[in-house]
Amino acid sequence: MAAEVISARGVKVDVYDSMPSVGRKLLMAGKSGLNITHSDPFDVFVARYGKRKNNIEPLLKAFGADQLREWVHGLGIQTFIGTSGRVFPMGMKASPLLRAWLKRLDASNVTFHLRHKLTNIRPAGLITSNNPSNPTCGTVEFTTPDGDVTVKPDAVVLALGGGSWSRLGSDGAWVDWLKQVGVKVEALRPSNCGFDVAWSEHFREKYDGYPIKSVILSFGSLRQQGEFIVTKEGVQGGLIYTASTMMRDEIEANGVAIMHLDLKPDRALEWLVDKLSRPRGKRSLASYLEKSLGIHNVKAGLLREFVSKEDFTNAERLAGFIKALPVPLVAPRPLDEAISSAGGVTFESLDEGLMLKNMPGVFCTGEMLDWEAPTGGYLLTACFSSGHAAGNGVLKWMEKQTVPQ
Repeated sequence: MAAEVISARGVKVDVYDSMPSVGRKLLMAGKSGLNITHSDPFDVFVARYGKRKNNIEPLLKAFGADQLREWVHGLGIQTFIGTSGRVFPMGMKASPLLRAWLKRLDASNVTFHLRHKLTNIRPAGLITSNNPSNPTCGTVEFTTPDGDVTVKPDAVVLALGGGSWSRLGSDGAWVDWLKQVGVKVEALRPSNCGFDVAWSEHFREKYDGYPIKSVILSFGSLRQQGEFIVTKEGVQGGLIYTASTMMRDEIEANGVAIMHLDLKPDRALEWLVDKLSRPRGKRSLASYLEKSLGIHNVKAGLLREFVSKEDFTNAERLAGFIKALPVPLVAPRPLDEAISSAGGVTFESLDEGLMLKNMPGVFCTGEMLDWEAPTGGYLLTACFSSGHAAGNGVLKWMEKQTVPQ
């Protein structure tokens, strides 16, 4: 997106990618349907970025969800709003959009250099109290199958990703480089991630891969209905990702996070107590739970996992657990497994055009920046939006360099 903005003004742009082909993370995002953005009202949309909403808001005002949809339409691809408010391109696929986009970039004098892995950024000099003016951005070094390459550009836009999905190129190696030259970088952490649960061996082996549907997850102020998946390690899926930021932060602060699950959101506590208090006859409790309450398989397994034998035989206590089953989460899954990452270059290290304050001519964008958001189109929108901002930042900075002093 930065390349498009810059090249549209007639500036020659070279894009260096470590992968054998471009847009691999975009294609991965579209594997199950490219959720390009969301139809939330603007104030609701901005609020999705949590504590960084004030930093993201100016970017979205310049290029937000509406502008992104118009941009997609300009590539000849129509969009539609799904039942959840999420916005998708017609056909749901990322590849037609990427092909049309690359064709337009090629026509705008943008050159792609593949299999160029960034190995170092060497600023010509840092802005310090002793060196307050430094109009050059230094050199950028790559390793390629044909040997090392050094480039001396007029400006650099870094779009190196966060720390998740390293096999697609975003391995977080840039963190140390920028820290070494005095850029403040918050530690990369998993976001929109699964969590480890200390399952019993029996539960782990029996229910690995089972979906848990139509439950309400409660954590702190959040109360959300949806579904998720049990894994051998713990839990993952859309409902878990919704609360992942709060649950991750709770684990970091206190060593554990306890989510509560309502396994029968369509029934009141009193109804459950009444049903569980009735004589079962010759039926086992497991059979009674299935026939009378519709609780069986993995949901029944969850109850057995976290409810004591004594509480299982007490109608009121068991009903209480069915409506609010505590499930302890002991750790977020590793960063590389996460859909996205939190942390990165702080906004305090950047000017309004996303240029590093102590490295003139070097701009940062996308998941490199210290923000996070839930799934639902908010991640991609902020990446496009920040790329748009960095592109404009480059143009403004280059104009300043050509003005006679």
